Amino acid sequence: MGFVKTKDGAEIFYKDWGHGQPIVFHHGWPLSGDDWDAQMMFFLEKGFRVVAHDRRGHGRSSQVAEGHDMDHYASDAAAVAEHLDLRNAVHIGHSTGGGEAARYVARHGKGRVAKLVLVGAVPPIMVKTAANPGGLPIEVFDDFRKNLVANRAQFFLDIPSGPFYGFNRPDAKVSQGVIQNWWRQAMVGGAKAHYDSIKAFSETDFTEDLKSITVPTLILHGSDDQIVPIDDSAKLAIKLLKNGTLKIYDGYPHGMCTTHADVINPDLLAFVQAAG
Repeated sequence: MGFVKTKDGAEIFYKDWGHGQPIVFHHGWPLSGDDWDAQMMFFLEKGFRVVAHDRRGHGRSSQVAEGHDMDHYASDAAAVAEHLDLRNAVHIGHSTGGGEAARYVARHGKGRVAKLVLVGAVPPIMVKTAANPGGLPIEVFDDFRKNLVANRAQFFLDIPSGPFYGFNRPDAKVSQGVIQNWWRQAMVGGAKAHYDSIKAFSETDFTEDLKSITVPTLILHGSDDQIVPIDDSAKLAIKLLKNGTLKIYDGYPHGMCTTHADVINPDLLAFVQAAG
């Protein structure tokens, strides 16, 4: 593990384990690279090199005041990839990290990226606009900002206890450890970064990024995703990709990489190992 210093002075923390083809993980808001523990251990045991970084202002990366937008996020990911000289890499992004990964591949990944995976990811765009009438109203994200400022610690308990993992569903098998681990990751990051990132993940339009991506791309999404509704994300994103595949998991929540790692991990491995 180590740190990479970006051009504007942010220090980006990364973990780099193992050898072989690199699998690079991009985490969701407001978490850290630790959210990929189940996937990193799985791929490490399969003989891959696994890399995960903490987004600027998140986890162990420096709590800089500025640069909490998708352009900087993608540039920071590129700094990590260049520092570690990652080539023939598979990039896997969840939620906000899916947006980051898509922009990285579109703008910085030429010659370095073999495949892309978007899991419960925010592209093409989350917020409701004239061009995206099925999106979520801006008031949803305004409430996120309001709750974060009012009581970030409680807000960061409410999210994993409820919609993130589907623990608010009647038949849910609730894990206090999972809830506490989400809270732990989130509270290590900076409030300013988390606040600004809400605009980044909700208002960034990835349409042109998706159109420009040519590497094989797998989209995985749960039909019961309460954070990033599938109809206005995965089902639209797949139409914009030149070489995309969509797989929908019936009843799975937003955090399905944690709650259903036993299903998701083999599917990720099959895609990584597939020809082409």
